[in-house]
Amino acid sequence: MKRYILFSLILLWQINIHGQAKQDKPLNIIMIAIDDINDWIAPLGGHPQALTPHMDKFCDEGAMVFKNAVCAAPICGPSRSALLSGYMPNRTGVYGNATNMIYTDLVKENATLPEYFSQHGYHTLANGKIFHKHASEHGVDFGHWAFDEFERSRRYVKDGPQTSKVTSAKQGSIKGEKRDEFKNKNCKLSWGPTKANFEKTVDGRVANWAIDQMGREYDKPFFMSVGFIKPHLPWFVPQPFFDMYGLDSLQVPLVLEDDLKDILNPDGSQLHHATSEYKWIKEHGLEKEATRAYLANISFVDRCFGMVIEALENSPYADNTMVIVWGDHGWHLGEKQRYLKNTLWSEAAKTPLLVRMPGMDKFQYCSRTISLIDIYPTLVSLCNLPAKELDGHDFSGLLTKPKSKWSYPGVTVSATGTSVMGERYHYISNLSGAEELYDLQNDTMEFTNLANKPEYKKEIKEMKKWVPKERAVAPRIHFKKPPNYVDADADPSIKKQRDLKQLK
Repeated sequence: MKRYILFSLILLWQINIHGQAKQDKPLNIIMIAIDDINDWIAPLGGHPQALTPHMDKFCDEGAMVFKNAVCAAPICGPSRSALLSGYMPNRTGVYGNATNMIYTDLVKENATLPEYFSQHGYHTLANGKIFHKHASEHGVDFGHWAFDEFERSRRYVKDGPQTSKVTSAKQGSIKGEKRDEFKNKNCKLSWGPTKANFEKTVDGRVANWAIDQMGREYDKPFFMSVGFIKPHLPWFVPQPFFDMYGLDSLQVPLVLEDDLKDILNPDGSQLHHATSEYKWIKEHGLEKEATRAYLANISFVDRCFGMVIEALENSPYADNTMVIVWGDHGWHLGEKQRYLKNTLWSEAAKTPLLVRMPGMDKFQYCSRTISLIDIYPTLVSLCNLPAKELDGHDFSGLLTKPKSKWSYPGVTVSATGTSVMGERYHYISNLSGAEELYDLQNDTMEFTNLANKPEYKKEIKEMKKWVPKERAVAPRIHFKKPPNYVDADADPSIKKQRDLKQLK
């Protein structure tokens, strides 16, 4: 009897430590998507001065932080299409924001992630940006059709900037001062404090919606998707978040002016050049201001995140709900002589991925190269739903044993090529024929392209195996955007076309 009691206590202790206790209740899911966020959060250390106290607390109290998570595509629409459909861009043909995945054969026939959970007994609900929006035949496709409930906190909300403090290249304004020499129509950057206070911002409203959902009673397990749009441009957030960062002591990323000269096409020409955004920032000496604006937006969304987590922890669902947090891709802040996204370098390919399972009680890192394409099969596995054939791989085992063997690199596919991310090396195959290889252990900023050095032929050969041999082409179906695109009616016809009983 004593041996039996001792064995039982040890077993219970092990279950608690690993956070894998069999739930008396089905596992709920809260999925938090953050737009355009790179690794500049404190748990990942991408910027040493980033202030993200709520993410810090979340991780410190028990979470798995994936240090080498990558997106399936380095721009919003294709990344979200891949994650939510379970199929890579080279399989669907979705490489740019103009392409809507619902017209592709794979998505026509297969349930998206929330639809699959609806099929198998979950109540799905969402607010904010989860899918990328598209003009459609009878209104706008917000991805609303994929959920049992869909709210639009962004609709009719105007949280624009204080004109006396705004910086905008297209408007020709720097810190509220307008001059012709400040104007650059080809530069998309803009930032400044909002007129609205926190509660009236879009993401603040989304966070408060999520809090309200925690107070509801559900007759099914729930899958709640919470989509925050910051730090997506424009970088407009309330003034207190800018005030968190002093310009004098602020650090900016190291940039080498000759960084792009070793990335050459087969004919010897230079593949990449400095972008309009980089030139505009450099011309007007705005490196620190841009860095502060991005950090302010990250701290803002960190507060929104914290509100959701606090509400969960104070709810009846705290003990049987997992939380998964992801960014759709990274972002450049001057590195490689560019701002924005949509490149195959680490700054755009890598993105935060944080997971908390019930019972987790310590901060852990996992260095395996997980992709956002792996989220769909992993959630299916964790919730014991019927297995589905998808492009990703189930990483649930890494949540208990983060150093377990993992045989897959992180593959990112864009309109211009493929990135293959390993734990040591990062290989990029450009459609132009240019190749890149970086030693992430000794060259974290990817300054030195090793692809033309013969001693690295073996590494390139192994990583090249993961580059897709075929790239699908999606149907070119487009509709004119309606006036007030963000505020327009959601297309009611799409959901009627997606019969959950018929989808695989």
